[in-house]
Amino acid sequence: RVHGGTSHRFLFGIMWDNTKTTSFPKNRIRILLLEAIHENAVRLFEQEGFQVESFDRAFGEDELTEKIKDVHAIGVRSKTRLPRNVLEAGKKLMCTGSFCIGTDRVDLDAAQELGLPVFNAPFSNTRSVAEIVIAHIINLSRQTLDVSTRMHKGIWKKSAAGCFEIRGKTVGIVGYGHVGSQVSVLAEALGMRVVFFDIVPKLGLGNAQPVSGLKDLLAVSDFVTLHVPGTEDTVNLITATELEQMKKGACLINYSRGTVVDVDALAASLRSGYLGGAAVDVFPSEPDENGPGFVSPLQNCPNTILTPHVGGSTQEAQALIGTEVAQKIIDFINCGSTEGAVNFPRISMPRRLDTHHCVVNVHRNVPGVLGHINGILASVNVSKQQLETMGSIGYMLIAVDQEVSQDVMEKIKALPTSIKTRVLF
Repeated sequence: RVHGGTSHRFLFGIMWDNTKTTSFPKNRIRILLLEAIHENAVRLFEQEGFQVESFDRAFGEDELTEKIKDVHAIGVRSKTRLPRNVLEAGKKLMCTGSFCIGTDRVDLDAAQELGLPVFNAPFSNTRSVAEIVIAHIINLSRQTLDVSTRMHKGIWKKSAAGCFEIRGKTVGIVGYGHVGSQVSVLAEALGMRVVFFDIVPKLGLGNAQPVSGLKDLLAVSDFVTLHVPGTEDTVNLITATELEQMKKGACLINYSRGTVVDVDALAASLRSGYLGGAAVDVFPSEPDENGPGFVSPLQNCPNTILTPHVGGSTQEAQALIGTEVAQKIIDFINCGSTEGAVNFPRISMPRRLDTHHCVVNVHRNVPGVLGHINGILASVNVSKQQLETMGSIGYMLIAVDQEVSQDVMEKIKALPTSIKTRVLF
């Protein structure tokens, strides 16, 4: 907000005045954004006074290892990898942002051990993915892609063979999370019967019904759509065995992760005519840059729609993602908030800028740490203290009087268990 020529922002109900002296000069905080992250993110960072470098492309590992050395926060999408060695090269790095749903391109364990929260946008492109899945269900049922391809070649072939309405058909949703549940709502609105399977018990929306296992879902579904995370448990979730368990003529849609489906087995099933079609947006190996050279066994399979990982690529989704992830990064840098982090304890603390400073500490999660920290705090006035642990680390926010904050920070930082420590004001 602008009032009387002074810039103000409101974080956790507390007014932040950008004109005041801060614990670290904002104009020295450097943000690196890769892969054409939306202008909303750039605008928010620049409004904070941060330095922003934005690139339309992904960086290779060697280039990124060099570039990340002087960066305080980095934002990537689905093409850039952040392995341990790259994260370790970021000596000034405070956090990372995945401007998408998935965080599988980031070594989350390494980031946690290095004291780096990883933020993402789990909701912002949900509607975009759900809409394109519904579009593919309709297009597959009418074989629109093959018909259009023939028309572009000058072949007029009008036929109803193999074409059906989707009303009354059954869609099976594997993974009933943000996207899966949205697909459920839209499919039911079109008159489809919805069944779903999730490893976590979920309440079905509308008339959607859970099934007890993947095999049961495959046996009854005319369309199977996958919306599961990329984990060790979901690698090759769909192989030749599962494809044979599907109804003859059914269609498979994969808008989850490329490792979830055995694409060679899927291609064989499509070419044999057992499956009626497929729509695939994610692949086991994806190019790092736009251009020629993509190869997949699914190319030229009948009634098969292939898209280049664009499920969430709409202007609306990218704008929302840019705003959401950028704001989480800003809140962490300014206030120490880890709300929305995927690899960190999620805590935040309202700030009392008039009388207190906030000491932020990431430490190894081992016995005795709290005793050592509280020993340091025993002789000072602590207004508020929050601690949570997750995996290998603990994360603590401590509000102390302004005049002792620097001393407290230096002593906690000197503890052998401390990973990252800073003071905010």
